[in-house]
Amino acid sequence: MPYEPKYTITTHLMGLIESISSMRTKIDISPISLAWIPRLTKEAFSRMAHSSTAIEGNPLTLREVRILSEGGTLPHTKPRYVQEIFNYFAALKHVSDNNQKEKILEGDALKLHVLIGKDALDREPVGSYRTYQVYVGGHKPPKAADVPKLMKELLEWLNTKGRLLPAVISSAILHYQFEYIHPFGDGNGRVGRVLATWELYRKGLDTHHIFSVDEVYWENRQRYYNALDLVRKQKGDLTGWLEFIAEAVELSLERALQRVESIRALKEDNKPLILLPKQEKLLHLIKSSPLSIKEIQSELKVTKSGAHFLIKPLIEANLIKRVGGHKAGKYIIT
Repeated sequence: MPYEPKYTITTHLMGLIESISSMRTKIDISPISLAWIPRLTKEAFSRMAHSSTAIEGNPLTLREVRILSEGGTLPHTKPRYVQEIFNYFAALKHVSDNNQKEKILEGDALKLHVLIGKDALDREPVGSYRTYQVYVGGHKPPKAADVPKLMKELLEWLNTKGRLLPAVISSAILHYQFEYIHPFGDGNGRVGRVLATWELYRKGLDTHHIFSVDEVYWENRQRYYNALDLVRKQKGDLTGWLEFIAEAVELSLERALQRVESIRALKEDNKPLILLPKQEKLLHLIKSSPLSIKEIQSELKVTKSGAHFLIKPLIEANLIKRVGGHKAGKYIIT
């Protein structure tokens, strides 16, 4: 029986799709120097590697992941954690190099499992479907004997009917159904998120590969888990899941646009301003409404000195400015 996803295109979802399309266009036409794209891509890969492995329990910080991306070492870190990061980098490079592949086939999913699983999985086999039953929280995935058939049906749908859907929809459906099938003994979360990213790349949603939706999943991981569970509770209806994923993609694209805009103002060392997660959140908040220093402290859960630490580079980069009097002053987007 062919795979046929069940969902409704709500007004909210349609609005998100339109917003995503608009931001994608803004990024594509932004006057960014080609010289900066590799740096932005490396930054996005670091954020994705950090976030996706952190969801699975890797304790390395974003700063430590950046050190590894620059060729540095972490001599006092457990080798397994470092290996997981390098594996994720390899998987992202693979999908980036193959971003125009016409179809995603079973061999592609198995290849990603090999890249992600090298010396970094608790359960084997690596590069092959599981031969035993697994459990994921309250979810009991399909029997091992059914996995090959279910994967074949999913990818057949992706490469036929799925081709006609907006990137965020087909990517979200691929992401959910892959996790539902849970085809491998270990590493399913990481492989599923890379596959979902690959689908976005293939459909040109992230031409330069500079955004990180995994980062939004990590920051909102309880909503991520709840959205997955909700599909099963609603007997396979994917509508809520699609809305959650579209919201995450919209936010990640907005952050990518902010990064693009931030490098227009170079620092004295001639390097672009690399925004911290809290700075990105701050820009997102201020874009919606001007904020006072006390409101910034409350929203970001930081001290007054911590708020000023985050604000100062944004002012220097001419991304925000302060308006109003000494006591009633607020920060706005420039």
